[in-house]
Amino acid sequence: MSTTGVRTVDWIVTDLDGTLVRRDKEIVGSSLAALRRFMDAGGTVVIATGRSETAALPYYRALGLTTPAILYNGARVVDLSTGAVLHRRCLSVVVWAKLTALFGELPDGVWPVAFSDGRAHVRATPPALAEYARRDGIGLTEIGSWGELPFDDIIKVMLICDRPELMDPAERTVSETIPGATLVRSEDTYLEVLPTGATKGTALRELAAARGVALTEVAAIGDNPNDLDMIQVAGLGAAVGDGAESVRAAADLVVGPCADGAVADLVARVLP
Repeated sequence: MSTTGVRTVDWIVTDLDGTLVRRDKEIVGSSLAALRRFMDAGGTVVIATGRSETAALPYYRALGLTTPAILYNGARVVDLSTGAVLHRRCLSVVVWAKLTALFGELPDGVWPVAFSDGRAHVRATPPALAEYARRDGIGLTEIGSWGELPFDDIIKVMLICDRPELMDPAERTVSETIPGATLVRSEDTYLEVLPTGATKGTALRELAAARGVALTEVAAIGDNPNDLDMIQVAGLGAAVGDGAESVRAAADLVVGPCADGAVADLVARVLP
């Protein structure tokens, strides 16, 4: 592949975990090289992830990016080079109050994590939360009460399950108690409660409009249901070959598995 090839899109927007990043949390080498070729050819790369600023920053730096990053599954768009928040959404005060009341009613083995002020807050650190923190490379801040957090600045809440079979009852409990909240599954044991309207697709629309880029000039790739509306919004939506069936069914293009260079496959399609 030549860096002088003609690009068919201006932007590639990529999810991280399970798309660009393997389960060992390393960027797939062929995909990293392909994205660098795309940027050398004048293209722009944007990461779109459920991760926080701290957890996304190592990948942002490894890619050599200067573009804004879509974080917290669309609840924030942040310039990670400066820390400037370009777009923000928070859970409403009412939703946060209902969530804190609900936490004590969650099934055994479901643990909440609340994000505020760039930190992940927990009431305890059972093995499931310790593993989550290890995987994402973040610290967990233990607090004595959810009331310690600023009620008007909760970015999102994650419910971490000990095992996948707890996801359906956990999601059912939240959706029945808090209608209108945006719920997405970012892993088979991760349920995320996001501000109304906060999705990767919405954030991509806002960011592209702010930068004057037509969505027809954007290719997006992901693997899990939290990527679904992002790949539908983009002019070319690609699904990772070993990703969720719902994402593969909705995509314009299904590429290879993550570890085999899913993002490199997309680059080969848009940079002949």
